[in-house]
Amino acid sequence: MNITPRLHWFAVRVTYGRELALKAFLDEEKIENFIPMRRDYVVKDGRRICKFVPAVHNLVFIRSTRKRIDTLKDRAGMNIPIRYIMNRENHLPVIVPEDQMRSFILVAGTYEESVIYVEPAELQLVRGQKVRVKGGVFEGAVGEFVRIRRDRRVVVNIEGVMAVATTFIHSSLVEPIAD
Repeated sequence: MNITPRLHWFAVRVTYGRELALKAFLDEEKIENFIPMRRDYVVKDGRRICKFVPAVHNLVFIRSTRKRIDTLKDRAGMNIPIRYIMNRENHLPVIVPEDQMRSFILVAGTYEESVIYVEPAELQLVRGQKVRVKGGVFEGAVGEFVRIRRDRRVVVNIEGVMAVATTFIHSSLVEPIAD
């Protein structure tokens, strides 16, 4: 009986701004991955140029098996140190639930300039209503409807790793959902 190992989303850290090098390597290996990116503008030869850069330094999400990631980490010639982000309670790598990761990608993948990335230590939020966005560019995202920086936003929180908050969302574009 051939059982395919279940794929999970793992949050990993890399060093020295090597996120894009790891992404290129993972893409070559046909391993699904995600790096939250943002627009950055630089002036080159007197012209303003838009380029995409990682929004959160040293953070990469990888969808694979732990065994495959461990094999990649130990591969000879792999000169990109990878460290799992660990769960402090059970001392195991953080595994991001599939639906939560999809909402995170939905919000972080828009390149909206007013999307906010929040470190876990900063995220001392008053618990908001759990909602699903039912319209606009964030349609389908599930998170908590809270007030951040004087605006109502939907926050998708990956516990212990990172949170991303949408731009302002009018209350007519969200529907409450049960926990």
